Amino acid sequence: MQKDQLFTRRRMLLAGGAALGAAGTAGAVLAAGGADTARTAAAPAAGPRARRALAPNAFRLQPLTGDGPPRAAPRKLKVRQEPILRISGRGRRMVLTFDDGPHPDYTPDILDTLAEYDVRAMFFVCGECVVDNKELLARMADEGHVVGNHTWTHPLLTSLDRDEIRDEMESTSDVIEDAYGERPQWFRAPYGAWNRAAFQLGADMGMEPMAWTVDTTDWMEPGTSAIVDRVEEGAAPGVVVLSHDAGGDRSQTVRAIREWLPYLLDSGYHLTVPRRRV
Repeated sequence: MQKDQLFTRRRMLLAGGAALGAAGTAGAVLAAGGADTARTAAAPAAGPRARRALAPNAFRLQPLTGDGPPRAAPRKLKVRQEPILRISGRGRRMVLTFDDGPHPDYTPDILDTLAEYDVRAMFFVCGECVVDNKELLARMADEGHVVGNHTWTHPLLTSLDRDEIRDEMESTSDVIEDAYGERPQWFRAPYGAWNRAAFQLGADMGMEPMAWTVDTTDWMEPGTSAIVDRVEEGAAPGVVVLSHDAGGDRSQTVRAIREWLPYLLDSGYHLTVPRRRV
């Protein structure tokens, strides 16, 4: 995508144009517990700590100033006891999710592949990575992807006190709103390590907790073919797939998605995003 296309949303925001939706309404509603959710494992999922993004590129956008309207209070949600792991609904629906970014070396390639196949996905971003790559969140908004909160520094939340967890979450929601155009409605705990404070604070900030069903294990860099096999073998209605677009060398992830994405589509899967709350 050309540079001027990446700036489309920011120009609209600065010009005071009509607000843009972060995601379309064609996505499936995520399961609200019961049969469509499963308990998370007692031990947190393995995975690398997100790295700080590389040096800012020449086309970095700057945060919006305080000239706009005040931020609306988030819609408070019911506090869950466990995260959402699957999506409900009829048909062969799946959700693709990417954690730890955005990263200037890998996220654009993933966005290009998603655009090629007209597929939308979810990106759970780290605030420290957003700071120098705001144009990538603007592009995600323009292309209908959903952006979620993955904390600022990718810490193990179970090792933090409540105020520290709040700071990680609030600061990330703030920078997402500046870059993406609205506050996130979804949250994912780093390493899949949830605690009561994370569920409570997320609900207070208007965010639903989302985990995953299939881990591609791309964070282990097992090889492109291994990642492809994990996705293709784990594909099933309602599945949420976990991949990463930062936090390490993600070149295998970039190559793998070019293989497994057309396979899923040819197999009759509809790759969707959650319906936006209004």
